[in-house]
Amino acid sequence: MASSAVTSSQSPRPPRPNLAFRRLRGQRSPGEFAAAVRRAAREIEERVSCDARYIGRVEAGEIRCPNYAYERVFLHMFPGRTLTDLGFSPRSSVRGRGARDTDEAPPPHTTSPAYTTGETEETYETYDTQDPYDTHENHEESDVQRRAFMTGGTATVAAASLGPFGITFGAPAAAADRRVHRVGTSEAGALEEAVRRIRLLDDRHGADGLYRRAAAPLRTAYELLDAGTTRQATADRLYAGAGELAISVGWLAHDSGRFEDARSHYAEALATARMSGDPALEAHAFCNTAFLARDAGRPREAVRAAQAAQRAARPLGSPRLLSLLALREAGGWAGLADRPGCEQALVRAQTLFERGPSETDPEWMTFYGEAELEGLEAQCWSTLGDWTRAARHARRAAHLQDPHFTRNIALYTAELADDLARGGRPDEAALAGLRVLDLLGEVQSSRIQTMLAGTARVLLPHRRASGVSAFLERHASLPRIT
Repeated sequence: MASSAVTSSQSPRPPRPNLAFRRLRGQRSPGEFAAAVRRAAREIEERVSCDARYIGRVEAGEIRCPNYAYERVFLHMFPGRTLTDLGFSPRSSVRGRGARDTDEAPPPHTTSPAYTTGETEETYETYDTQDPYDTHENHEESDVQRRAFMTGGTATVAAASLGPFGITFGAPAAAADRRVHRVGTSEAGALEEAVRRIRLLDDRHGADGLYRRAAAPLRTAYELLDAGTTRQATADRLYAGAGELAISVGWLAHDSGRFEDARSHYAEALATARMSGDPALEAHAFCNTAFLARDAGRPREAVRAAQAAQRAARPLGSPRLLSLLALREAGGWAGLADRPGCEQALVRAQTLFERGPSETDPEWMTFYGEAELEGLEAQCWSTLGDWTRAARHARRAAHLQDPHFTRNIALYTAELADDLARGGRPDEAALAGLRVLDLLGEVQSSRIQTMLAGTARVLLPHRRASGVSAFLERHASLPRIT
């Protein structure tokens, strides 16, 4: 582990900002520049999971020399330049003894892991082909600890949940320089409370406004894990809390349409779960990965991830968790147009759900009740094109949902509107769409707005009907999704 080279009597050398790389980014935001890096990688058939956080680490000088996959991409983006021209340190000065000469070309391209993010300062990268979910083998432990501990940033979360960490949200650079002392149960409890508050805010208001604050990584946060603790029980809580927080931030990215960011956060949570040997966290990470894969148009990956989640979850003894994971699998089969596979998974989900709640049910599953079961089944039938059946389940989902979950009521009603519209019932669809518009004052969700936009397109040929025209006029007045 890179950090092992620093003894307790030494202070780590502060990183020097990479100003050359920052100049190359120009007027583009870190997120826009990260997207350009991913496009360049695809041009040369390389695979990197670059995001705004990675760009920030490079510009801050934390990554002194990129791994070979990123090296190939950067040199492709800026032909004629060397790594030194891009502001990086020579590889020999970073890798230490046994490094190759800096003017030696990088190794020829080989298939790299789906989540290549393991730049460390004193270890070689490896690019062996592997299961894309088996991410933990390609990360040095300290790097995973730093990157897997994502933290929320709304005023509520900052004031009530993260205050014990000493994080100053208005001054991230200053917070990053502050050292965190050895931590204990109070910090673990504050971390767990931060996760709960993020989930509560999402349930009520949706992801869009929350993600803009919660997505930024706080450098002080990773020091909490790196600082360590004297009690194993506290360490286990810290790892579990960090992973759950990564999943929560990933979900905010997912629900607001930032799929690449969500994929990165879920991978970080999975790496944390594998590193700490936490099957409950692993099941949760795979659960969300399956959901994301379905939404991103990768149904076969959704099936595989859901099946992996079920393998991790079986020893936990929670029928409700296994029920939800069977629904994730059903969504993947629906995306593959495999109706028998979908139906089998749906039957399994219903059977497991009917076993009732258990003390072993994870805390994060508070959203999963009969309404969510109906809503997810509606999505499966909608994907299979059975609009009548989908509308029936969506209507039941909206009716059964606890009023506390405002976002989900809007989501199920939007699903109902779309199913009715595509099923040839425009007047009913418009009424459902108007109910969703009434809720958008409380809920900010790109997912729901995208669904409504699709419904509006389907209803356009019926715009002369009075109910439909009222919906279309109100929908047209909505602010556009940015």
